[in-house]
Amino acid sequence: MAPVRGFTGWVGPVLGTPDPPGLGRFYAGLLGGELDLRDGDFVTVKLAGTTYLACQLEENHVPPVWPTPGPGEQQMQVHLDVGVTDVAAAVADAEALGATLADFQPQDDVRVMLDPAGHPFCLYLDEA
Repeated sequence: MAPVRGFTGWVGPVLGTPDPPGLGRFYAGLLGGELDLRDGDFVTVKLAGTTYLACQLEENHVPPVWPTPGPGEQQMQVHLDVGVTDVAAAVADAEALGATLADFQPQDDVRVMLDPAGHPFCLYLDEA
């Protein structure tokens, strides 16, 4: 199936934050990639190929909640899964960049982390 006409190849999630440059630097440090700070309200991190992660200004940002407290309450909505070969080492690196370990951890081979703006992301053992 062909993509929509004019598709440029730019694909990636956009995370809301009160500090796009700070969150962009966090993810550039966590995932590598090329950080573009030209627009302080919309910062991108170019990853492999045409994959991007963007951080967009949301002045009234309310962090997602993990785990969801109950039906009809604030949820995490979206999270990133990051495959790693050593979960403990990746957790230490993420914490050094400003992430925090979430209180609730549902799996032994996955660590749920919170980025500096409160978005959950998972570091998981990728043996592929």
